[in-house]
Parts: sequence; structure tokens; C-alpha cells
Amino acid sequence: MQIFEELQARGLLAQLTDEDEIRELVNNGKATFYIGFDPTADSLHVGHFMALCLMKRLQMAGNRPIALVGGGTGMIGDPSGRSDMRSMMTKETIQHNCECFKKQMEKFIEFGEGKAMMVNNADWLLDLNYVDFLREIGPHFSVNNMLRAECYKQRMEKGLSFLEFNYMLMQSYDFYELYRRYGCNMQFGGDDQWSNMLGGTELIRRKLGKDAYAMTITLLLNSEGKKMGKTQKGAVWLDPNKTSPFEFYQYWRNVGDNDVLKCIKMLTFLPLDEIETMEKWEGAELNKAKEILGYELTKLVHGEEEAAKAQESARALFASGVAADMPTSTITENDLRDGKIDIIGVLVASGLVASRSEGRRAVEQGGVVVNDEKVTDFTTTYDPEFFSGEGVVVRRGKKNFRKVVF
Repeated sequence: MQIFEELQARGLLAQLTDEDEIRELVNNGKATFYIGFDPTADSLHVGHFMALCLMKRLQMAGNRPIALVGGGTGMIGDPSGRSDMRSMMTKETIQHNCECFKKQMEKFIEFGEGKAMMVNNADWLLDLNYVDFLREIGPHFSVNNMLRAECYKQRMEKGLSFLEFNYMLMQSYDFYELYRRYGCNMQFGGDDQWSNMLGGTELIRRKLGKDAYAMTITLLLNSEGKKMGKTQKGAVWLDPNKTSPFEFYQYWRNVGDNDVLKCIKMLTFLPLDEIETMEKWEGAELNKAKEILGYELTKLVHGEEEAAKAQESARALFASGVAADMPTSTITENDLRDGKIDIIGVLVASGLVASRSEGRRAVEQGGVVVNDEKVTDFTTTYDPEFFSGEGVVVRRGKKNFRKVVF
């Protein structure tokens, strides 16, 4: 099976502008494609996983990936899939985040001469002359068509600033510059980026003629992939200092029964015939599939040794309620009240809840367990000595737990 057909079989491709041409390019290793990454944090998260795995698959088939970081577009708001304008960042912060991104991407794709490259759109956007930009790019965009785009409709209700309105032109200009500078002939993005991507394709063809090779593909479920990176307490990061390998493994180990095989198909590099066998699994066999998913993705990000350790610890946690590298939180003197700490304080200090009101609800709903004993009274208090030694395992629900020490 060639790479284009494999991407289809794995459910990764949704909309395409030129299917036959795209198939020809990627199957013959002739695609130079880009995927954009917003440098809004100093780590990628699991919402980026689909894009990273796609880049790896295509590079393995001989195609050339370009990771475009939005150092220029990061200076303004992006309305795509959002109801609020994102905050602006300094150039120094953006540069730091870009450097962190590249280190993490190197685990998926190979950078170097003739291989993958990282490009920052600040290289051309920050030096643009406004009048020249309007004269060169403005005539190729219809305001009426732009306002029909879903990303702008969402913002129109609350108010769409002119700053944000320019985003489609800037993203389209990115593709135009990448095409001119590096021969980039293909772009990938999520379904929320479709209008912006089409704008880039049309700009190239209008500026350079209909024979210009510029194509767009959206990733099926990419918007769902972004949601994958969010939990009740925030993002699941690829940086081990933000999300430990054990927590990362547990995140994937705990996906829903309806999602596990879909994730294995889209995100792992296991052979499709092996995955087809798993699709027949039911009941307890799905837990085995979840272990496979957790192991394979942890291995991709953190290496085989850390993946094996995480899997072993997760099994130990299931068997005995204790794992060697379970996430640990520390209670200090500042957390005590009159020499004691109540269960809500334990939940807040451990990071299992964001506020005391949330902690009280968790206790009242029967979702809090301390050392295998359910806590039903939110006024329950503990002496600090209770958390001495190896600590105490505190759980909120089935998937959130911490070892708490004093």
C-alpha cells in the first residue's frame, strides 16, 4: 500500500482540492508540504500529535516537511476556532517557544539539508510594507467571501477586530512565500483552517498562474485532535517536565472504549493488518488495546525505556494501588490550618482540583478516595504525620490520582 492510500485507510484525510495530483506527489516523494504551529507555549501537546505523526509518515515516504512556526502571526489574534482573541507575545518569548518546539519535533522528523526544515513566518511578515502588501495581495480577496468563512462568523457576534480580520490574508501569504522560497506545493491543516488554506491556494494560482502547483488537504478529526490535548486540569504536554512519561502513558491508557482503536489507527505506526485484528476485540480485550496505545505513543515521545517503565508502573498501580513513579505532590506548613489539613485542602494542594468549591463537590459526589477509603465528609481533617513516610495515594475519580507527602 502506498502512502496516500495508507493515509486514507487510517482515516487521516478529509477534504482535498486536487486528489489525483496530491496522490501522484506524495506517492512519489515529490511533495514539499507545510503544517503550521502556533508558538503560544514552550511545549507542544497531544493536540499536535496527529500533525507530527503525519509529518513523520510523509517524510518516511520521501516527502519533505516544513514546520512553519507563527512568529509573525503570533503577534496578532487568530480567530480560527476561537471566540476570543489570543494574547500577544514578545519576540523573545516566541523565539524561545520555537526552539522548544524544534527539540520535540526532532523525535518525529529529521531536520537537515534536503530534509525537514523549520521556518518562521516572522522572516517575511514583520518586514512587510503595508501599502505594498495591500496593492499586491488585497485585490485577490473578496470581503464578502471572507465573511462567509466559519472562523469569522463566530467572531462577528462578539465583534471582529480589523487586526484579526487580516489573519486570512497573512496565512495565505505564508503559503505564497513558502511556495516561492522553498517550492512548497502542499499544505495540511485542520478543518477549522479550511477557508484560510483555500485562500493560500487561490493566491498562488492567481499570482503565478493556473499552472502553479498548490494544493490543500485538511486532516480528518484534527479539531478533535486538539481537544485530545485538553483535560480537566489543562493540557497534556510532550515536555516531560510538564507531563511526566507516566502521566502521558496514563492519559492514553484511559481513553474511551469508542476511541482507542481510532487513536491506534491514526496515531501509531503499527501495521494496518495488525490493527484490523484489534478491531474485532471486545470487552476486556479493549484494555489490552489501550495498553498498546499508551505504550506506542509514549515510546514515540519519551523513548522505549520510559514507555516500558510507565507501563510497568501503571500495571503496578492497577494491581496494588501504588506505582513507583506516580505523580507526587507535597503539602507544606503553609497548607495547614491549626496544624491540620482538611480533605479539600489536600485536593487543592495536590492539584486534583482547581478550587475549594470544586473539591467540596468532588467529595459530596463520592469521587474522592484516600488510601482506598472513600471520603464522604468534606470536613474530614488529617494530621501532617498522616502523609509522612512514603506518602498517601489520593484519587479523584478513576483517572486522576496523586501520591501526597508532607
